[in-house]
Amino acid sequence: MSNYKTVFFTLGILQIILGISMVIPFLTQFIYSEIDSSFIGASIISIIFGILFLLTNLNHDKKLNLQQAFLLTALSWLSIAVFGSLPFIFSTLELSITDAFFESMSGITTTGSTIISNLESAPKSILLWRAMLQWLGGIGIIVMAITLMPIMNVGGMQLFKISNNDSSEKILPKSSEIALRLIYVYLGLTTLCALTYKLFGMSYFDSLTHSMTTIATGGFSNYNESIGYFDSLYIEISSMIFILLGSLPFIAYIKFLNGNKKIFISDVQIKSFIKIIIFSIILLFIYSLFHQKNFSQVNIRAIFFNVISILTGTGYVTGEFDGWGNFPLIFFLTLMFIGGCAGSTTCGIKVFRIQILYLFIINQLKKIIYPRGIFIIKYDKNTVDYKFIASIISFIFLYMVIFFLITAMLSLSGLDFLTSISGAATSISNVGPGLGSIIGPSGNFSSLPEFSKWILSLGMILGRLELFAILVLFLPSFWRN
Repeated sequence: MSNYKTVFFTLGILQIILGISMVIPFLTQFIYSEIDSSFIGASIISIIFGILFLLTNLNHDKKLNLQQAFLLTALSWLSIAVFGSLPFIFSTLELSITDAFFESMSGITTTGSTIISNLESAPKSILLWRAMLQWLGGIGIIVMAITLMPIMNVGGMQLFKISNNDSSEKILPKSSEIALRLIYVYLGLTTLCALTYKLFGMSYFDSLTHSMTTIATGGFSNYNESIGYFDSLYIEISSMIFILLGSLPFIAYIKFLNGNKKIFISDVQIKSFIKIIIFSIILLFIYSLFHQKNFSQVNIRAIFFNVISILTGTGYVTGEFDGWGNFPLIFFLTLMFIGGCAGSTTCGIKVFRIQILYLFIINQLKKIIYPRGIFIIKYDKNTVDYKFIASIISFIFLYMVIFFLITAMLSLSGLDFLTSISGAATSISNVGPGLGSIIGPSGNFSSLPEFSKWILSLGMILGRLELFAILVLFLPSFWRN
């Protein structure tokens, strides 16, 4: 176990940070006269466990090896989900362990699926804690995607290694400095979002919580009707802008601050991401023109908002899009899989993998036409080798296999086809609401069997940590030194 002292020492630090962060909702309880022992009790337990982890692993190595990086990634998300569920268990909501863990996992993985039936009557401290979990999960995944995952060679993420031959990359500092700059950018965007929401009519509390879940593309709201509760065009426009800002690669912000002013218009992933949004909006709008009966309650505003929200995996809703007809349902299901840009708070397969798969397919078609031809695949001016393409294809294949497995497991637990297939998609793609009357935009996950909730929780962490970061731990060869 001595090899893993660094892992458990780091986990101890994370537990203490989590415990201290629980003090904020505890202070909120004083403001809204909701004082009970839920947060202070959970905080003490988390800090005690954190200190125990620290004290028993003081003589740790300063550096992580590859094996430890994988273990730390998986255990950090799992431990935060476990200890983050304590306030839900101790709260006046009296949630079961399954429900509390589901809500906590949904928060930290920025999924946004909820089991709380009546959000309007939930304690303010609990609503704040849900938002904080998503916010922490958002910054956590950005830092990990840019500093850890490229080293771990997870599903093609090695493309985003910080040290590259590109001159614009050379001025980038080492990982710890990058992490700090990412936090500053993330904090800045959250603050700007909160101020914008306040300006357009949200209360101080709503603007704070919604800004956290917007930038994290998490989608937890304080209301059952989500963003639709406010019925404000300006709030919806603000929400769309900040969701998009949270969906862009955060390394692009660092490059922009370091002098590369054209990064947002020259980055191939960002350009494709915007094209997908425009194409989706136009397609659904044309469909609406020819199917007015199905789209009687729909307008261009609703199409804009829901396309951006579903594609980025945010999961905010402004209307019941599952009543728009069959084609929009299947199209939204497709958008759930795509997701946003790598190195952002979004999940899904990611735009860059779709791009490289497209280039690979075109390359294969050329080889059929010109068998003796030599074709080189390039992505963003970098040559892409077959080892790299193999990791992309294996990731997408595994993504679909796990999606179908989760669908099958959900149907085994008694759920109908639409609930099973959209539940699987929404968990592995970390979107939030599913489709249908049970887990659709106007429903929630509270009525699902306990077995389904555990399967969905597993899907959430697999999707959030890019599949391989979890699955590699189950290989016996991984544990051999």
